[in-house]
Formats: sequence, C-alpha cells, structure tokens
Amino acid sequence: MQVHQVQASWQQYAIMAVVFVIVFAIRGRSLMRVRPLKIEQLWIVPAVYALVVAYLFVRFPPSALGWAVSALGLVIGGAIGWQRGKTMRIHIDPATGLLMQKGSIWALAIIVVLIAVKTVAQAEGSALHFDVSVLVDGLAALSLGIFAVQRLEMYLRAKRLLEGAPA
Repeated sequence: MQVHQVQASWQQYAIMAVVFVIVFAIRGRSLMRVRPLKIEQLWIVPAVYALVVAYLFVRFPPSALGWAVSALGLVIGGAIGWQRGKTMRIHIDPATGLLMQKGSIWALAIIVVLIAVKTVAQAEGSALHFDVSVLVDGLAALSLGIFAVQRLEMYLRAKRLLEGAPA
C-alpha cells in the first residue's frame, strides 16, 4: 500500500511538471511579443485577486499564526513583485507614441516556481506536519503582494516614461 502511494505521488509530480513545461512554453512565446501597455487597466488584476483573498480570509479566517504568516507573505510577495515588475520591458513606441510592454521569461519563471512550491507544499504539508491552512493563507497573501506591487512598479515606471517623453 505504501509503495502504491509513493508511486502515485511521484506520478502526480511528473504530470504537474509536464503541465508546467507546456504552460511555460506556450506563455513564454506570447511573452516575447511586444504589446500595448494600458496603465489605466493595471489595477484590475490586483483588485480581483484582492477580492479573492478577502473572500478566502472571510470564509476561512486565519488563526493568529495565519495572520502573521499572511503579513510576512504579503511583504515577501511585494519584494518579489517589485523585482518581477522590473523585469518587464516598457518603452514608448516612437512611431505611435504608445506605451508598449514586453514580458520577460524571468517574470513567468518566478510565478511557475511559486506555483510549484505551493502545490508541493499543499500536497506534502500535512505529511510534514505543517498547518496547510496557514500555508495557503501565506501563499495567497504572497501572490497578492506579487500581483499588486508588480503592477505598481510598472505603473510608476510607465508614468515616468510618459512624463519624460516629448509631446
């Protein structure tokens, strides 16, 4: 019975790794395209995710340790988000005068690694005697920090570019 569980666990990780590689390849190709940056829409993803995290915290209130881990996750997520935002290339198209962005493969890699860590931690957390709910709360806050601060960094940089651009 135990051998069967170990084999099933290994197979789950292998399938997850294959899915990550496929998503990484597909998303990586689209990241390398230059596309318009609409700074007036940068707030949408963090706002939606903040609602999801708020719902999670209201529906399943964290313990005192959960709040502490969530606060730490938010701070760490903010630091990661700032770095992730800096990897996004932003410029003004000289022909159109529009803000343009080009993603970075490193920005995607950060998210893929965090998803992998979250998945493994959730799957193996109880076996290692972790409180999985505290872990989920912390990772939700970490993700919120990443999404919000990444877009804040991009917004600030884009505004500076627009202010310095000739009319």
